[in-house]
Amino acid sequence: MDSKKWIIGIVFLIILGALLLYAFFGNKNTSPQSNYTPSQISTNTTVNNSNTLNPANNTINKQTTTVQETKISSFSTPIVDEHENRINNIKITCSRISGTIVKSNEEFSFCEVVGQPSSEDGYKEAHAFVDGKLTNAIGGGNCQVSTTIYNAAKKIDGVEITERHEHDKPVGYIEMGKDATVAYDYLDLKFENNNDFDLKLKAYIKDDKVCVDIYKL
Repeated sequence: MDSKKWIIGIVFLIILGALLLYAFFGNKNTSPQSNYTPSQISTNTTVNNSNTLNPANNTINKQTTTVQETKISSFSTPIVDEHENRINNIKITCSRISGTIVKSNEEFSFCEVVGQPSSEDGYKEAHAFVDGKLTNAIGGGNCQVSTTIYNAAKKIDGVEITERHEHDKPVGYIEMGKDATVAYDYLDLKFENNNDFDLKLKAYIKDDKVCVDIYKL
């Protein structure tokens, strides 16, 4: 009888010990832990742009603005003096004229757009008429560009020539009476755009000619 009690007591202690071990180790958090430290975790960023999303078909609508240009006048004059300094001056002046926009009801001024020719801007001495005499001057050749602009502009309805001056002597690139001489802060070529649309000028050299195109915007 005593031996049975002793066996029951041992079994009870074994069961009690098992329960205590389970209670101690079984309640620990066994879920997987991340191996990343806070500094290693990246954040996703959404960048907004000017494109808009069309929910109907999940496509992106790109918004673009197109300005239509229509050439409405052009004129060219032959280069009869091919001295490199004169060609250099004409190219500089054409680059300053090209892209000029004369808005509706505004006035174009050649001297205002081109400015006073100077060696600092790359202009060189070339043949030019000064006080009726052929001489060398910084920016020689500009009058051929202004003359070409004048003849292109006067062909446009709604354009009024408000200032123009002729050379005292004939020039080789156009007939007498069709030229437009310029001298900074003294003689200018001006015209008004009295149309309800803007004008854009383009000047360049092509095929040994000074060319001017005028576009309607």
